[in-house]
Amino acid sequence: MSAPRETVLIRIVDDDEEVRNALSFMLACKGWRTECHASAGEFLKNYRSTPPGCLLLDIRMPGMSGLELQTRMKEMNLTLPIIFITGHADVPTAVRTLKMGAFDFLEKPVDAEALEAAIEAASAISLAQASGGLSREAIEAIIREMSPREREITKLLAEGLANHDIAEHLSLSDRTIQGHRNNIYHKLRVHNLRQFSDVISGFEELLR
Repeated sequence: MSAPRETVLIRIVDDDEEVRNALSFMLACKGWRTECHASAGEFLKNYRSTPPGCLLLDIRMPGMSGLELQTRMKEMNLTLPIIFITGHADVPTAVRTLKMGAFDFLEKPVDAEALEAAIEAASAISLAQASGGLSREAIEAIIREMSPREREITKLLAEGLANHDIAEHLSLSDRTIQGHRNNIYHKLRVHNLRQFSDVISGFEELLR
């Protein structure tokens, strides 16, 4: 599913004015609407949940970092998909952001096609959540109705564990875990780990 560009808003948070302007100009030329913020604090102060879209976020910034903003958004149950764009990439940081539910992690200088593809996918998910996806009340109800085993596997998936690791942890077969995973994805109306992480974000307390 592709998100109609006039219905979504791409938020850009980067302390470098040249980067903000370059990203905004590039996306505007492609028909996207953008909104720029020079800091994480400014973004939070002006945040509104509509229209849907996604967040292009730098990692290293004065004051609140991109990683800290991601954590704050999870605490506030803000489900806007995050695409990290950074010139200071390393594997541990990338893994951490993705485990925390980031939609993607791209390095500067960013490839325009890769960025646009990520924006398309992230915005489509955001639009579905806003217009036709599961409400947060529905997601909570689904989690509460899960069997103890399903809830346990959902928790481990949310923590970033792979099927094989979950199987070892629970002394089950890989096939059994995959079957549970398929059922969980079906209930939550998601098709991959990125969508799962975005939907489940903010419900960690229910999984304990």
